[in-house]
Amino acid sequence: MEQSSLLMSARVHFLEAQLGLIHIPLDQYQHYLPSILRLLFPSAAGPNGDVCNRGSWANRHAFLNVSVTSIECSIVCGKDVAEDLFRPVIDQAVSLTGADGDQCASISTEDFVVISVEGAGMEAGQRVLELTSPLALAGISLFFITTYYSDFILVPAKAKCQVVRALETRGFAFEKSSESYVNSSAHHRNASSSSSLSSGLPSTPPPTNMVELQARTFGLLNRHSIVPMVHSEIRLVQCGGRNTNPETFVADELALQHGLTKCLIYWPKFLSVTLTRDESAGLLLEKRLLPNFDLVGSDNVLLGATEDYLIPIILNLESLPIEASGIVCGVAGRLVDGPLHPIEMTYLSTARAGTVMVDECDLDSAMQALRLGVNGEIQP
Repeated sequence: MEQSSLLMSARVHFLEAQLGLIHIPLDQYQHYLPSILRLLFPSAAGPNGDVCNRGSWANRHAFLNVSVTSIECSIVCGKDVAEDLFRPVIDQAVSLTGADGDQCASISTEDFVVISVEGAGMEAGQRVLELTSPLALAGISLFFITTYYSDFILVPAKAKCQVVRALETRGFAFEKSSESYVNSSAHHRNASSSSSLSSGLPSTPPPTNMVELQARTFGLLNRHSIVPMVHSEIRLVQCGGRNTNPETFVADELALQHGLTKCLIYWPKFLSVTLTRDESAGLLLEKRLLPNFDLVGSDNVLLGATEDYLIPIILNLESLPIEASGIVCGVAGRLVDGPLHPIEMTYLSTARAGTVMVDECDLDSAMQALRLGVNGEIQP
């Protein structure tokens, strides 16, 4: 597949962050909510969710994603912050309940780094496919997060040099910075990990082409009985925090913070918020939650076509190892460039699930494509 000139002109760079991945079972969400609010709004959230800090909280993290889906609550944040805010709560929960690791929240043993891709001017589904295919064909696992402003690819820190080589080989131009080319072996803190990522190499030879990659992806899903689940009652909108000006900054910050806090306290069916130092907040949330951001004295603080909506299709990947590769690309390829007509889509990775989002008019076609056989053939 020839590299798109549009993606070649995109701004591609690593964010300066060493990240951890947190999984929280939904039945423990309320127990971890205070920590989540402190993470999002440092020194801002009281025990009842009261908002008291009006600073620029949205740009305090190099990268932060908090997602709540029908499968889990998933968090990507700085590894040190994850250990400081969530480790004590996890240890306390284990001590009180005696539950084993599979039943409790967890912080990844592997460290991750994140690539930011800005200015890729093409349809969202094609971006997912173009950005993930070089890494999938190199056997590198990844998590993909699309926001209103940018795309983000989370990759193992130990595979960072491989990631750079794989993307540059396909024509991507990384911004020239010391962070982009640091030897990733200097970053890891879990040398004893038994994961195949410890060497940065896939445990089996990577696929040789996209046809083989798709066959492997859907073969893996079939072997683990992973089937797409539709939540047609959930209607999602993708939007972003407004680029504020000094005259409205305080009111806009308060309205966005107040809206997010209300959404989180009342346990949303679906919500994903992404924060970085360089952009306004990116949100993917249920359309019914939009009124939470209406605050007296503040104009609309969200940008985006909030009248349009997407339907989520969720793949529960909890039975797969975290180092499984090719899932995002294989699924995107089946929809965007598969045996049926091209289906526009976007994608959100969480700790133990993948969510494909499509227009309602494409839902039936998307489900049909995802249910095709391993090699894309129609099953009897």
